[in-house]
Amino acid sequence: MKNSRRNFIKNTVASSIGISLAGSAAAISPKNYNNIIGANDRINVAIAGLGRRLGAFYEPIALKENNVRLVYLCDVMRSQREKAAEKFSEFIKYKPKLENDIRNVLADGEVDAIINATPDHWHAPMAFMSMEAGKDMYLEKPVSHNPRESELLVTYSKKYDKLIQMGTQQRSSPASIEIINEIHNGAIGEPYKAVAFYSNARGEVVNPSPAAPPEGLDWELFQGPAPRKPYEHDTWNYNWHWYGWDYGTAESGNNGTHELDVARWALQVGYPSHLFVQADKRHFKDDGWTMYDSMDATFTYPNNKIIQWDGKSRNGYNTYGSGRGTIIYGTDGSVYVDRGGYILYDRSGKEVKKSQGDSNEAGTALGGGGSMSTRHVSNFFNAMRGKEELRQPIDQGIVSQHLTHLVNIAYRVDKPLEIDAGTGRIYDRDAMKLWSREYAEGWKPKLM
Repeated sequence: MKNSRRNFIKNTVASSIGISLAGSAAAISPKNYNNIIGANDRINVAIAGLGRRLGAFYEPIALKENNVRLVYLCDVMRSQREKAAEKFSEFIKYKPKLENDIRNVLADGEVDAIINATPDHWHAPMAFMSMEAGKDMYLEKPVSHNPRESELLVTYSKKYDKLIQMGTQQRSSPASIEIINEIHNGAIGEPYKAVAFYSNARGEVVNPSPAAPPEGLDWELFQGPAPRKPYEHDTWNYNWHWYGWDYGTAESGNNGTHELDVARWALQVGYPSHLFVQADKRHFKDDGWTMYDSMDATFTYPNNKIIQWDGKSRNGYNTYGSGRGTIIYGTDGSVYVDRGGYILYDRSGKEVKKSQGDSNEAGTALGGGGSMSTRHVSNFFNAMRGKEELRQPIDQGIVSQHLTHLVNIAYRVDKPLEIDAGTGRIYDRDAMKLWSREYAEGWKPKLM
């Protein structure tokens, strides 16, 4: 195999400091090679999945100080590739390659990192393939389709010594960082409860019906790791979120991930010990939506802390004053925090402090992009160079992601769950049958 640009740099660096790459106990890990190379080394990036989240990546890739070159735009839908190339032409002065198959991208030794914004069922499997190919990854939420994939993400990351930044961009919000630090330093006394919420007025979706795949769609590759089945209208265009469990993770995985992550961050908790869920399809009873669209869930922790999840996909009533956010209750006060900033209250409910951040991040609107995303992606690039620590490394991210998997499993088995708070594993045998998934032939992870 021809040496890639990165291999050439690695060998040059190793030679210059008298280290043999083969057989030396003092050999340097791949991440540390990046540290030696320094901040002036250009990072070659590919984006896989060019749908509604694409807008999050224009600015961080175009920023001169990030010193990034976009080498590939990859998507299984031809029109997505073409639209993405046209849009990026407003931000960069060169043309990235357009590619249908991520495997061709991964085979290119010039590519250093993958930004993965594909549908949910592709997230972890593509991460596994990327790490095997020597690439770091910015991985959008949900980082996994099921709990076993979460476990494997950490296994792969350690085995291949690769970085994975989970795309929970609020971890890079200065306002959120500020108030969470204040909570940890006693601003509201002892925090004991968090309510994570999301309210949207998603409409009726079509009932899926047999159809030929849309022109330009590689349906075989869209399915990727998922079991094979004929195409149904209108699966590929976002509705895969709601048409069964082959591709999506419901609203909890889709948007609950963000708010539940803030709740867990604020309370400084890991895996819960118990979970109770009430969920159902409440709206448009005869449409194509096949899973819950409304959910109330309560997680309890061994230290008597509580997280509640109030997810309303198709009822836009802003119960808490906005479409999404997290409320944290403490012994001496409370905090409301969302993507726009925070409000700190004393125990009587009087406003003590308010911060309107500079975030222009989308709330419940489809699409992505804004200052939080730019900071979060830039943090990933800086971490690759050894200049910063990842704000949401995968070993922490999967704990928040696990909460979404637990609520989905509880809904599917229609039982409360008792959970090992040390490992996150479920004691119920029926529930544990959903710990992993069935993979299409040839797609089962190698380290499974």
